[in-house]
Amino acid sequence: MQQSGIRNTLQPSEFQHSTIAPLHHSITPMLFRLHLLGLVLLLAAGCANPIGADKTSIRVSYDQADASALRGQLNSHSRLVLRRFDLEKTFKDNPAEALKVLHQKACSDERRDLLFALAELSYYQADRLHRSPKAWEPKLARDVYLSSAIYAYLYLLGPGKEPPPDNFDRRFQQACDIYNIALARGFGSLERTNAVVVLEEGTRHLPPGQVNIDLQDYEFAYEPSKVDMFLSADEFVVRGLSVRNRRAGMGAPLIMVNRREGTQPAANAPATAFLRISGDIKSWSAGSLRATLLLESGYGDVTVNVDGKTVPLQTDLTAPMAYALNQNFLWNLGMAQFLSSQELIKSGVYLSEPYDPKRVPVVLVHGTFSSPVWWAEMVNTLRADPELGRRCQFWYFIYNSGNPTAYSAIKLRESLTEKIKELDPEGKSDALKQMVVIGHSQGGLLTKLTATDTGNRVWESMESQDPNIRKLTKRQRAFLDKYVSYQHLPFVTRVVFISTPHRGSYLAGNFVRRIAYALVKLPGKLVREAADLSGVAHALGMEGTVRAPTSLDSMSPKNKFLLALAEIPPAPGIKAHSIIAVQGNGDYHQGKDGLVKYSSAHVDYAESEFIVRSFHSCQDKPQTIEEVRRILLEHLGSLPQTVSPPGQAK
Repeated sequence: MQQSGIRNTLQPSEFQHSTIAPLHHSITPMLFRLHLLGLVLLLAAGCANPIGADKTSIRVSYDQADASALRGQLNSHSRLVLRRFDLEKTFKDNPAEALKVLHQKACSDERRDLLFALAELSYYQADRLHRSPKAWEPKLARDVYLSSAIYAYLYLLGPGKEPPPDNFDRRFQQACDIYNIALARGFGSLERTNAVVVLEEGTRHLPPGQVNIDLQDYEFAYEPSKVDMFLSADEFVVRGLSVRNRRAGMGAPLIMVNRREGTQPAANAPATAFLRISGDIKSWSAGSLRATLLLESGYGDVTVNVDGKTVPLQTDLTAPMAYALNQNFLWNLGMAQFLSSQELIKSGVYLSEPYDPKRVPVVLVHGTFSSPVWWAEMVNTLRADPELGRRCQFWYFIYNSGNPTAYSAIKLRESLTEKIKELDPEGKSDALKQMVVIGHSQGGLLTKLTATDTGNRVWESMESQDPNIRKLTKRQRAFLDKYVSYQHLPFVTRVVFISTPHRGSYLAGNFVRRIAYALVKLPGKLVREAADLSGVAHALGMEGTVRAPTSLDSMSPKNKFLLALAEIPPAPGIKAHSIIAVQGNGDYHQGKDGLVKYSSAHVDYAESEFIVRSFHSCQDKPQTIEEVRRILLEHLGSLPQTVSPPGQAK
């Protein structure tokens, strides 16, 4: 609005003949000019400049610069392409027609920015169809999503006169994200309410032209008969874990959901789908575009080769773990197995990922009333460390924690020995000979018995405390010997004790133990063996009626075996570390964690001792996890170069 226009409209002669002429005659020329100036400013205020820059927050400014179809907006580069070809209104009114025209332009105009625009605009259109209330439109979305993924691939890796985009180009990462998400949805189930991905080959008739898709044979441990379904990890939000452990790259990260068979736990596994394109946009129009669908494991530094270029695959290790933990059964397992004589899950060592002979096993042993779910935060965080992620593999030992500690320790020792023989029958893996065992609470006592040579020291200690033990019959002594005499496992080289009651728990008194015995159902074999316990009760720290002991008897401060074991250091060459929980801020030497006193958890032979201000269950505390990380890195750094050197594990 121009000032000259205002002057021409408000001529003094006309103003005098207006209905407000008397007012004009009643004010001075100066007041008139002031009123006129105010009117001009008032009118000008309603005419803001159409172009300008307004001060805003960094967040708002960044959102504008980083706009993407993934956020419901179009990137400025895609809008520029639409404007260049005068397709803005067409895309708004008829997206399919605009995409068709732009595809034809890209067949003759070989600039890569057209491919990026086609990828983003196709995703934008597919997302609109996916959310449409019209019953037939969501079914069309799969094909448009897949078209978007192919355009993104051609932009990032396809042939052309222009070089591929630079990694510093904002469009590079956006195109990777579009490819990854659109790929999963391009093979998604027709039921839009779920996140199922159906990996299938065949001919897909897409809007730009048909694509012939082949399914490549899988090169990792994957049995189709045991897989229930694949889910897109990008369609899940994780709760309860502090780290979303993702690795950047190309490919659709998947949750491979396995079937559970009997008492065997079926842990979900991460996988990544990758679609390799052979051809260009012209061959697509001609109906001769070919593609190969690959499925790769999500563990390790997984890459694919595209025309001599190494492309990392995107992985998500956290979503499969979190999805598995949706099951109430797993959270109730610890208490159920403590009370039951039946093994809801068979006692044994379980791998959380496919076995790799180049990776050092880290075995996690849970405590009383517990199960492997309580290691989830630690394992998820440790896997996010690049060095540990490359060079370590995490295993779990599951057992009925109500059974006597020595009984469970034998199970652990047997399970580890059997697993090593199963995985490496010829003993070729150097990494398997450098095992780390980490135990929490009662699990720490089991861990100690993988790394200790007791010799006659336990017998001698018990006999010195109770001369009646010398009166045991040969049969009774033989029975007891298998529970008190141990030799270290040759493949265990480092152990970590967390909140471990080496000298018993002050809560495991007579009253608590009697209640536990009334509730806990012990294995029939152990109960039958207990018939020979007459005269052995004192050796096991029990009082009163002779019976089969529970794990709480094993952790009694009066248990002679436990007290003798606490003073025996690990076998030569095996390093031990202690992480001790202590509540409050007082002198930790006088402290306790709610179940175990510091004086019980402390052992002089530990290479290191770390105090965590926490309750007994401290496995998920950042300080505990960081100390375990430090110990594992120290362990890896001490190994010979033949054992998975940095950057070599895969």
